[in-house]
Parts: sequence; structure tokens; C-alpha cells
Amino acid sequence: LTGVSKFSKVNLFSGLNNLRDITLDPRFATICGYTEDDLDAVFAPELEGLDREKVREWYNGYNWCGESRVYNPFDILLLFDRREYRAWWFETGTPRFLVETLIRHCVNAFALDGLIADDGLLSSFEVDEIAPEALLFQTGYLTVEEYSTGDGAAWYRLGYPNREVRQSLNNALLKRLAGGAGGPAARNRLRNGFLDHDLAIVEAEFRAVFAGIPADWHRRNDIARFEGYYASVFYACLAALGFDLRVEDASAAGRVDLALRCGGRVYLFEFKVIERAGEGSALRQLIERGYAEKHRAAGEPVHFIGVEFSEETRNVANFETAAT
Repeated sequence: LTGVSKFSKVNLFSGLNNLRDITLDPRFATICGYTEDDLDAVFAPELEGLDREKVREWYNGYNWCGESRVYNPFDILLLFDRREYRAWWFETGTPRFLVETLIRHCVNAFALDGLIADDGLLSSFEVDEIAPEALLFQTGYLTVEEYSTGDGAAWYRLGYPNREVRQSLNNALLKRLAGGAGGPAARNRLRNGFLDHDLAIVEAEFRAVFAGIPADWHRRNDIARFEGYYASVFYACLAALGFDLRVEDASAAGRVDLALRCGGRVYLFEFKVIERAGEGSALRQLIERGYAEKHRAAGEPVHFIGVEFSEETRNVANFETAAT
């Protein structure tokens, strides 16, 4: 078995429990997808006129501990037919059950890209209480980014396979996290704010998103009292736009909460949750810890954005920026 294999490990299908699971067997890592060589050998005519790097960004990235990453065949075939970059696979079914599971477990959308798991977690699939990490992996929303073995155990770092999944899942999460706020018009203004490097618009749009969350939604949803909630909404807004994001981007100076590349610039974010008024500690941390050095060395313009969220007002209390 491979793919959504753990559904076999429940009583309803107890007769299948002796089947061998090859999901994480490197020998079969490319059995369910197209490799780069497959595209070159079989689909050369269909690739004409398409931006290969963009095809890779949207639909490649699945990895099951093998040397090669593979493309989602469903997406590739529909791309060749329709000649449009869209979330073809994601649109085949609603992720409502998945989204509700993540909300119920107060999973931070900000932390989905980079989850750490072990064999026990990835091989568990209890129908009554599904671990969010196992559900995301088994259903194809997360894939293996890195893995290591030692002392009889294996550890995996999971991440979104490609732009289609990151953008579409976070769009679905945003609708649930923000209670309907942050719709297409708001996201388009936010996108243009970054592309035009107009950080006043970026700040205004984020404040509007949080202000638009109905008060009744906060009363009815426990996740709104979860500390990671504010950063989750912020991250989901950006990920739903398809931006190049790096969560907890590492450098010699430490890990910055979020790095975003857009319009030839790098934006480094630090998030804090405070009780009332802004304190300036988020921007101060960005400056004092020298997070920009890694990007300066690459010749990229770097901008700091420190964001502090108020538990009292349930909105952005302080949005400070600085160029480096």
C-alpha cells in the first residue's frame, strides 16, 4: 500500500492489516508520480510554451524519502489540457473535514511548513482521533522535506509539496480562521501593497482583516484564544497569495519568524502577542539580532516588519518597519 494507506489499519478493514505499506520505502518513491525525466521523455510536446520553472513550482515537490521529487499526475495532465496554472487537484474535493480537524486541534497554520514527525506518528491513523500531522501527510497536503535515521528511529521534517497545496490549503484555512474576513478583494490589495512596496497599504489591510472578524466568531471558537492564532491568520493571508515564504528562516544570528520574498525584496517578520499597547519589542528583536546579514550577503534589499498583536483589541497593536 501507499498513499492514503492507514485507512486500512482500522477495524472496518481488519482483513487488510497484513498488507505491506511501502509509502516511505525509497525504492518505490517515484511509483505514484511523474519525475523530471518522465516529463522530458513522455511529455516534451505538451511542455512547449510552458514555463518549466513555474510548472515545477506549482506541481512538483512530493517526496517519500527518495532522491527524486515527483509531480502530481492529475495536475500535470490537466495543465497540459487546459494550459492554465490552477489548483486542479485541490479543487477535486472540499477539505472541510481536514480544516475542521486542524481547527479543533488548534494547529498553528504558521507551523505546518516544517512539522517534525516520527515513524509512529506517520504510521498512526485512528479514525476516532486522527493526529493532524498524520492526516496531512496521509492525504497529500504535506510531504517529506528531510529525514534522518539513527538509534533505531526515524525522524521526518514535513512541508508543503508545492505552491498549489500551500496556497489552496491556506486559503481554505483563512476562511475558517478569520470568520469570513480577508476575502479576495482584500487579498488583492494586500498583494499589490507588497508588489508596490507600499507598507502603509500592507498595514492597513492586515488591520482591516482582523477588524473584520466578527466578535461572535471569537466567542464561539476556542482557537481565537490560542496564542498562535494571530500569526496563523497573518501567515494564511500571505500563503494564500502564493508568495515565497520561509517559516523560521535560519541564519547564523538565529531564526526569524517569517521571511517573504517579493518584488526583488526580502521582508523579515517577527511576531509578538501582548496584552494592550504596542511595545516595539518585535522590531527591536529583528534589529538587535542581525537577521538581515544572511540576505545582505546575497545582495537582496531587506526590510524588517515587527508585528505585535493585542489580546485586548484582537487586532494589530503595533506594525513597525525598518529598512536595512
